[in-house]
Amino acid sequence: MSDITLIRTDSDNTDFRQLVALLDQDLAVRDGNDHAFYAQFNKVDAIKEVIVAYQNNLPVACGAIKPFSGTEAEVKRMFVHPDYRKQGIAAKIITELENWTKELGFKATVLETGKKQPEAIALYQKMGYRITPNYGQYIGIDNSVCMFKLLGAIRLTPDNLPK
Repeated sequence: MSDITLIRTDSDNTDFRQLVALLDQDLAVRDGNDHAFYAQFNKVDAIKEVIVAYQNNLPVACGAIKPFSGTEAEVKRMFVHPDYRKQGIAAKIITELENWTKELGFKATVLETGKKQPEAIALYQKMGYRITPNYGQYIGIDNSVCMFKLLGAIRLTPDNLPK
């Protein structure tokens, strides 16, 4: 396996948009009749925090975050090209997205995936995500699996101890 290079960009990035088009094709097959419902929540216009992974200068994977609440960012548009799976690329992207989330001042991440993406669920659980009750538009949607991860504990010092 060659080295993976991660770049921070935004949703205007052409490589990101090409990877998202492949993701949408994959999800259309997996989600079947439910695809139109999910597609309405997966627009990429104006996402400011996007990661694209490159191997040998080829775009092979992506992921993004967007604000969800005052303390949480939502992980969106995670995808690894099928030819590059099982190489740890998704884990590198998640780690970089989590680092970026903390830099932006958020304390946790949330995400939604589907029961028809068992490999995604397994990855997120391995990365420390826990299944939570479905949130927002996913409440009552049987195929949706919502997850949450608290990012890093706050280190207590004499300066920030509660008074």
